[in-house]
Amino acid sequence: MLWRKFSGEPLRLPIKQAVEDAIVRETGAGYKLKVCIGTDSQVRYGETEFATVVVFLREKHGGFMFMSNDKTNHPYSIKERMLVEVARSIEVAYELCDLFSRYEVEMEVHADINTNPQFKSNEALREATGYILGMGYAFKAKPDAFASSCCADKIVN
Repeated sequence: MLWRKFSGEPLRLPIKQAVEDAIVRETGAGYKLKVCIGTDSQVRYGETEFATVVVFLREKHGGFMFMSNDKTNHPYSIKERMLVEVARSIEVAYELCDLFSRYEVEMEVHADINTNPQFKSNEALREATGYILGMGYAFKAKPDAFASSCCADKIVN
């Protein structure tokens, strides 16, 4: 995955090093951090674009994020696409979780899956919840999953 800042500037370091540098910088400046990881996708003309974000929240002082996009021509059912989104978020969370433990930074995985059964994405809620909680991560779904449903959503729309 190629990562960049919200400004579009590419991260010159591997994501793990960039996240650690951000944690050290922000906690050194006195901020209490929370990190939320989420993925969203959009299908256009048979192509699926995925966007994954790592959102850093500074308690009462705003935040910033790192993001990554990629596209595929693979056709997905809605349930499969939702689970691929979750898998991408879990992959990033797993790569970074030792940093969050070491620096005592709270982390959540956000899934762009609706808790309302009237929405198609709800088909994947049970499996996604089990997957994320089974990995030992805190979990949020819509409407509380802002990392995926707002931040990542803006990257693919």
